[in-house]
Amino acid sequence: MTSETFKIQSGNNRSLSVSKFTPKIPNNKSIVISSATGVLQGYYFKFAIHFSTIGFTVYTFDYSGIGASDSDNLKSNTSNLSDWAIDQSNLLFFIKKENPNHKLTLITHSIGGQLIGLNPNIKLVDNIIMICSQSGYWKQFNGFNRFRMLTFWYALIPFSTPIFNYFPAKHLGLFENLPKQVAYQWRQWGIHPDYLLREANTRQLHFNEVNCNVLSISFPRDKFASKASVDWLTDRFTNATIDRRHIIPEDLNINDVKHFGFFKDTFKDSLWKLTEQWIENKT
Repeated sequence: MTSETFKIQSGNNRSLSVSKFTPKIPNNKSIVISSATGVLQGYYFKFAIHFSTIGFTVYTFDYSGIGASDSDNLKSNTSNLSDWAIDQSNLLFFIKKENPNHKLTLITHSIGGQLIGLNPNIKLVDNIIMICSQSGYWKQFNGFNRFRMLTFWYALIPFSTPIFNYFPAKHLGLFENLPKQVAYQWRQWGIHPDYLLREANTRQLHFNEVNCNVLSISFPRDKFASKASVDWLTDRFTNATIDRRHIIPEDLNINDVKHFGFFKDTFKDSLWKLTEQWIENKT
C-alpha cells in the first residue's frame, strides 16, 4: 500500500488534513474513519494501514481546529460541532466523487457517530460501524463515571475555557485542545437529556435518513461510553438495519478494550477480523 496526506476545503474556508491509504490491489471498497473528540488521525493509522493492505482504500482526517486542520490559531478558531459534522459530510462527498464505484463504509469512534445526526451527506455511505459512539448526557452513566461526566460538563469546560480562550484538554491530561465553540456546544449537549437532539430546534437532523446496515459496538468498563449511552444513540437510527453488540472481552479471550482499545493492533486477529468480515458480509 501507499499513503499520502493532503488537504481539502470544508465550510467557511476551513481546510481539513486528510490521509489516504491506497492498496496495491484494491477491492473497490473505501473506509473513512471519523475520530473521537480531540483524537489525532494518527491514532488510527495502524488500523488504516492494516485494512489498506487487505484491499480497502482508507481515509482518516482531523476535524477543524485539531491536529493539522487549522489548529495553529486555536484561540481564534470559531469551529463548533456542527462544523465538524460538515467536515465529516464534505469528506464523504469527496471520497464518493473520487471513488464513485466503491462501496463506502463509515467507521466512527465516539463523537464521530454523534455527528452523523448533523451530516447532510450521510446517505452517501453504504454501511456504518460505530465504535463506542454514545450520548454524553451525564445521567446515562452510573457511579463514579456519572460524577466524572458531571464534573466535566459543569466544572472543567465552563471554568477553564474562558481562561485559555479554548478548552485546554492537554493541560488536563485528556486529549487534544479544543476550539472554544466546540467545547461550549458539546457542554450544552452533555447537560441536556436529549443530548444533540436539542439541535432539532434549529436544524434538520439526519438520523432518519440512514437506511443502511449499522453495526454499533460497545464494551464493558468504558468510562466514556456506558452501555446505556451507546444504546441511546443507536436507537436514533430508526430506519437503519441495526446490529447492536455489547462485546464482553472475556468471551473472545482478549484483553480489556474500553473506550480507546479497539484501534490498537493488539486486536488485529479478533476485533479487526470481526470488522472485516462484517463489511464483507454487508457489501
